[in-house]
Amino acid sequence: MQIEPYDTHQLDAVIRLSLRAWTPVFDSLENALDADVYQAFYPDGWRVSQQKAVEDVCNAEDTNVWVAIDAGSPIGFVAVKLHPEDSMGEIYMVAVDPDFQGRGIGSALIKFTCDWMKDVGMSIAMVETGGDLGHAPARYTYEKVGFKLFPVARYFKNL
Repeated sequence: MQIEPYDTHQLDAVIRLSLRAWTPVFDSLENALDADVYQAFYPDGWRVSQQKAVEDVCNAEDTNVWVAIDAGSPIGFVAVKLHPEDSMGEIYMVAVDPDFQGRGIGSALIKFTCDWMKDVGMSIAMVETGGDLGHAPARYTYEKVGFKLFPVARYFKNL
């Protein structure tokens, strides 16, 4: 496995692996959220909104994206936004194809981006994820590479 800068020809593969990787996450969110709130968040279904989110991140000028490659194919990706005013790098989006999960690829992507953030002058790395069951593997990965949890309470109410 190698990590390389994202190239636009990889977009379809990155979208496909992301949607596969995030299926259990969105199944968990659907169970965790009030049905009306979930529907308000994803009126056209989560896959439509997440495909657009991945496209937007991969095309954003203020985001740095890298892809994990195995046997010439993308198997994971990570996107980072820098917040120089806070000397902070934000791991904005990360996914590993389910067929390759549990092999340390997510950890490698996170470590790679943390090293890169430090090299470009950031002193803090931040990543945000959900507290639900579907996000448990992500939390495990972040904690494994040294991130510490900052508890946040976020409430939703359908209007």
